[in-house]
Amino acid sequence: MTPFQAGHVIERREVLHDEVWMTSPVTVVHDDGDTLAVRLDPGSRFTFPRHSFGVHPWAHHSEWGGSIVLQLFRSGDLYSVWKFFTPDGLFRHWYINFEAPVKRGPGHIDTDDHGLDLIVDAEGGRRWKDVSDLHHQRMEGRISSQTVLDVLAEAAHVEAALDRDEHWWSSWTDWSPTSSPTG
Repeated sequence: MTPFQAGHVIERREVLHDEVWMTSPVTVVHDDGDTLAVRLDPGSRFTFPRHSFGVHPWAHHSEWGGSIVLQLFRSGDLYSVWKFFTPDGLFRHWYINFEAPVKRGPGHIDTDDHGLDLIVDAEGGRRWKDVSDLHHQRMEGRISSQTVLDVLAEAAHVEAALDRDEHWWSSWTDWSPTSSPTG
């Protein structure tokens, strides 16, 4: 598939059991065919199509809140890397979002959030978030036991890489919403 063009707005879709469950617009910052960078801005509207699984957990939100977020997706990874900023463009933290590998389609990308997150602050300190979500999602039938094992293995891999001070997203360290041509 042809890479998306910087500056174009595409849909980021959460797809659960082959059905779209949530959508939001994001702006393409960079796409080289392997790594895709998109920007999620405050006020970006959420839509929640009817879904056979039921109501999306974020359905009480109509739009994204106050943070500007750079989302980095790499083909085949069971996670994306998000860089959070305050509304005025100051860096807050990195956020590793464990989710289904991104799939590209015409004008959209598809993934599904598995709940587990790792927050990495500016000094490299780490904090796990929503650890119990994997269990709850498995019990609810959102993900399989194998997905839980895969996510936990990927989380261990990411943590080991961070312990070695290796992170493929380091080339995005200096990016900010105020320095980007699409920012």
